[in-house]
Amino acid sequence: MTLIARRRDVSQNVAERPPFAAAAGPGAPMFELIELMFFAYRFAGDADHLLASLGFGRAHHRVLHFVARRPGLTIAELLDILKITKQSLNPVLKELIGRDYVEARPGMKDRRQRQLFPTARGEALALDVALQQSRRFALVFGERPEGARAQAIDFLLAMVDAGGRDKVAAMSGAGPAAGRQR
Repeated sequence: MTLIARRRDVSQNVAERPPFAAAAGPGAPMFELIELMFFAYRFAGDADHLLASLGFGRAHHRVLHFVARRPGLTIAELLDILKITKQSLNPVLKELIGRDYVEARPGMKDRRQRQLFPTARGEALALDVALQQSRRFALVFGERPEGARAQAIDFLLAMVDAGGRDKVAAMSGAGPAAGRQR
C-alpha cells in the first residue's frame, strides 16, 4: 500500500486509529524528538528581538546569513539553498536591498544574472546574529562531554536528505575535514 493510500485509509478509519498522543510501538511518531526539535529551534529566538527591532524576521535572517557567508551568490543559488520560490524571496530581498543590507550586482560571467553581496551594514548585522546564536551553542557544548559538537553535526547532517547531504556538508563547512571540535 502506498503512503498516500495509507493516509487515505487512516483518515477514513478514524475510529480504528489510536488517539494522537497515545500512538506507540514500532513505527509510532517520535514525539519526544519532534517536540525537542521545536523547542531547540527557539535558539533562533535569541536573534529574533534584534531582528524585530529592525523590522526584520527570520526570512530576512536566512537570506542575509547566506549572502554574508557566500558573497557573490546568485539569486538562483540562493533559491536553491533556501528551497523557496522567487515570489517568496522577492519582497524580502527587495527590503534588504532597499535598506542597504544587501547589494545586487550584475554577474561577472553573465551580466543577466544578479550576484548578491552583503553591504558593510548587512555583514555587521549577520555577524551580530551569528555571534548571538553561537553563544547559545557555546554554553550548551561547554556543558556536554567531549565530542558532543561533532555528534550534533553528524546528527544534523543525517537529518538532511541523503541526496543533498554532501552538498550541505561542503557548503556549511561540516564535512569530515572541518576539524570538528567540542
